[in-house]
Amino acid sequence: MQQTPVTKPHEQDDDNDEIDLMGLLGTLIDHKWLIAGVTGVFMAAGVAYALLATPVYQANALIQVEAKKNDMLGFSDIGSMLGKESPSATEIELIKSRRNIGAAVDNLNLDIEITPNRFPVIGEFFARRFKPEIENGVASPILGMNSFAWGGEQLKLSELQLPQELLATDLTLISGEEGSFTLLDEDNNVLVKGKVGQPSEQNGVKILVESLRANPGTGFDVVRYPRLTTILKYQKDLDVAERGKESGMVALALESPEPETAIRTLNEIARLYVQQNIDRTSAEAAQSLGFLKNQLPQVRKDLEKAESALNAFQIRSKSIDISLEAKAILDQIVALDTSISTLKLQQAEMDRKFTPQHPAYRALMGQLAELTSKQQRLAKQVENLPTTQQELLSLTRDLKVSTEIYTQLLNKSQELDVMRAGAVGNVRLIDVADVDLKNPVKPKKALIVLVATLLGALLAIGWVLFRKALNRGVENPDDIEKLGLPVYASIPFSSLQKVEDEKSPNGRGKRTTPLLASSHPTDLAIEGLRSLRTSLHFAMLEANNNRLMISGPSPKVGKSFVSANLAAVIAQSGQRVLLVDVDMRKGYIHKMFGIPVENGLSDLLAKRCELDTAIHKTEIENLDVIGRGQIPPNPSELLMHKNFTEFLEEISDRYDQVILDTPPFLAVTDAAIVGRQSGTNLIVTRFELNPAREVELTMRRFAQNGIELKGAIFNGVEKRASAKYGYGAYGYYNYEYKSDSV
Repeated sequence: MQQTPVTKPHEQDDDNDEIDLMGLLGTLIDHKWLIAGVTGVFMAAGVAYALLATPVYQANALIQVEAKKNDMLGFSDIGSMLGKESPSATEIELIKSRRNIGAAVDNLNLDIEITPNRFPVIGEFFARRFKPEIENGVASPILGMNSFAWGGEQLKLSELQLPQELLATDLTLISGEEGSFTLLDEDNNVLVKGKVGQPSEQNGVKILVESLRANPGTGFDVVRYPRLTTILKYQKDLDVAERGKESGMVALALESPEPETAIRTLNEIARLYVQQNIDRTSAEAAQSLGFLKNQLPQVRKDLEKAESALNAFQIRSKSIDISLEAKAILDQIVALDTSISTLKLQQAEMDRKFTPQHPAYRALMGQLAELTSKQQRLAKQVENLPTTQQELLSLTRDLKVSTEIYTQLLNKSQELDVMRAGAVGNVRLIDVADVDLKNPVKPKKALIVLVATLLGALLAIGWVLFRKALNRGVENPDDIEKLGLPVYASIPFSSLQKVEDEKSPNGRGKRTTPLLASSHPTDLAIEGLRSLRTSLHFAMLEANNNRLMISGPSPKVGKSFVSANLAAVIAQSGQRVLLVDVDMRKGYIHKMFGIPVENGLSDLLAKRCELDTAIHKTEIENLDVIGRGQIPPNPSELLMHKNFTEFLEEISDRYDQVILDTPPFLAVTDAAIVGRQSGTNLIVTRFELNPAREVELTMRRFAQNGIELKGAIFNGVEKRASAKYGYGAYGYYNYEYKSDSV
């Protein structure tokens, strides 16, 4: 009668995607404590960083940029026709220019960076919370560590000149007694020794300490960067943007861990920019004023000449007035001539600034062409007047035009003179720099804690899923049965056995407690072995002998644990059982039962001892054991010798059940030799250790050697939410067996 194991029916038509999602969810539930632990660590790190990180403050200022009402000589009308962009765009670039920021760097010594030597990690935290009891007080050193700054320290340098090779190099200034100090290089070589308020110069270094407030022995890190490096840094850090489209309101912002430094720097940049704008406006006014003063003498000569000519004509012709018709034409001509003359003055100024292809220049020439066309049409109307009226009109026109031009030039000169001397530009500082000390812009504590927590959770989940992807070990007995190999039993993982293994070196030391089947007969793993005992009883009814070989695809699957405890369970049922350790290379069953390694299987096959000497009684009734013996140089050859066959036949006659524990099948060939002489052959696979392909390869190797592999034992099963099957009411897999034939 042949027994075939079948599992209880389960639904297997679930959608694959749903199964995958449930499997992933189960994997995360299985590792919930790992995920929670990693997430908690990251959250704690985020909280610690939020509390210990140095706060960064933002200084803000506001500048108004007004569009110029005229461009000295009246170019604004032409520029407005071209639809020029907001003047703020140009002013923003001027604010961030190297000229403007470089002047601030020079005035405030921003290229010198001074940092008190704080205790790592927590030093800045203590310094921020120090509140001096007296003005300009300094915190006392904690535990006598006076080399660190614990709060209230300050160092100001009025001058620091260094050789080229010391630029951008970390220097250390040590505070001394009674205002003395020592400046060291990065190799702790003394560069300068001096006192506060007194210039000092040694070794090519010139330094002037304006003020020093610190405990004796306290250090300051001092670095002077190249000027261009500092300018580029502030160009990057300075945030300048227009508030609203074409509003003319420009906002400046600068972040720094030192709010006073941020305020001072931003105010200096804004001040220099406003002053630069005033200087530029004054220079433009002076330049245009000089141009007008050069034109005034010539215009005055033209005016005087026109007056003389008109007077001479009126005396000669005895005519003192012109007709109404001529007067109307005269007014139009004077207006046109005045406009044309003004545009020509603008053209002369433009010739110094723009090329003929510039849009403003081309617009000016377009206006001139249009006015000249109107002037020509009026000239034709003048030709229809009497000759006397024509000449009088021409002379009167010259006089009025010269008068208008001369008057305009005088007025413009006065305006430019006022602008040059008035020191008023088209920008002004609305809000000076200030900082909100209650709300630093960095770090954003809530956001940091949230991001750290999410990052920890994502990393933990990613690690769990990554390990899951790498670990392709079988987790479900169905995966083995799909390969065509019946699973006779699933043995739950025994935490009690793990504790016992940890008590001995490498988990294989001399036993101090009885076998698990004897010491803890109600353990779930032993219950699983009892189920296996029942299954084997029916499976071996048609076997040609009473020998059971137990092997495995790879090491560490627990085959020796299964063999020893299965032998004990079968012996407890009243059968006489012999357990043989056939792994003559690394077998350790003798340690499990506390018997000597001598006089074992290798000694028996080599005829160094007799069978009765090799058989050792155990604490369990009806259970005998033969150890591996001394490690031989040729284990496979000993198994292939006729002595092994004779040994098997003899012990088969003496015992009801013979269990042969062999080495891993994929590692050595011993199991193939033993399997040919065993009536029943089983392999032990371990939960999450042996991939399905490894099990399939083991089956193929058995078949290639002509050995019938009866089934598999699924060992070390752990309760996982990701597994499709649970332990059931008793905590282990339940299997039913049916008979194919009776």
